[in-house]
Amino acid sequence: MTDRPELSIVIVSFNTETMTCECLDSIYANAAGLDFEIIVVDNASSDKSVELIEQRFPNVVLIKNKDNRGFAAANNQAFAIARGDHILLLNSDTIILDQALQRSVAYLKAHLEVGAMACRALNTDRTLQLTCSEYPTHFNLFLQTTGLDRLPWPKALGKYQMRHWRRDTERDVEVISGCYLMIRRTAFDEVGPLDENFFFFGEETDWCYRLRRLGWKLRFATVGEYIHHGGASAKKLRFKRDLMLTEAMVRLHRKHGGVPAAALAFAILLVFNASRAAVWTMLSPLKSKFAERATHFRQVSANMRQAWPSEA
Repeated sequence: MTDRPELSIVIVSFNTETMTCECLDSIYANAAGLDFEIIVVDNASSDKSVELIEQRFPNVVLIKNKDNRGFAAANNQAFAIARGDHILLLNSDTIILDQALQRSVAYLKAHLEVGAMACRALNTDRTLQLTCSEYPTHFNLFLQTTGLDRLPWPKALGKYQMRHWRRDTERDVEVISGCYLMIRRTAFDEVGPLDENFFFFGEETDWCYRLRRLGWKLRFATVGEYIHHGGASAKKLRFKRDLMLTEAMVRLHRKHGGVPAAALAFAILLVFNASRAAVWTMLSPLKSKFAERATHFRQVSANMRQAWPSEA
């Protein structure tokens, strides 16, 4: 380890003890020849995450929060002490494969116009996961909430999530998922830390928006793969997860478009949740899973007032 490692890997952990350890194992197993440091920020997990990390990974820098400070704030704690020439935001429910870390660092070294990058994500069953997207404009939100983005034709309808791109070619993108987002130090120094007003969702979208406004390229590169199990912490939130997602989306539009833009985003998502609640309620007598979905969307709809951000 040098005073200035090539890469600082930042992982935020919250009640994902097994997955966090698997993630750390995969880093050490697949990072040969790379000068790196790992910083784990535990957001007051109630499982054995802290004890296991301390026992099994003594070289990991571990920050132990006494309460859940949220994803953005926890990452910023790690950024404050990260020493690497590049910084990787890595979810705790990921598994690094092969030479993805080394090749990502090499790619950024060779492409100085790229501020941040991503590589290919796989689901647990090794099928393709659709990370990277366009910015969630009102039109893109409309396409997603109406389900039009899932139609096989015309392909332009799937543009928000880039559904017809197999992630097998290199291209510039507008948003990189925070499950694997590598940023160069110079770009980080210019854009600054994550906005802590975003508690759990939306922070990387805001970050990517700010990076692009500064003139940096965001790029997906075919340099390697990783597995992302997906939503390990968020799934435990149940209907509150959707409220937090909605609040983050409305906050994003309020920050970059003002109150009218936020109000339109809120309206689109309100109609989406209310319509889903109505449809699943009508279908609920048919199957128990339909009744569960009806309950979920009714809870979201009933609490939508909480999705209007309290701060600008």
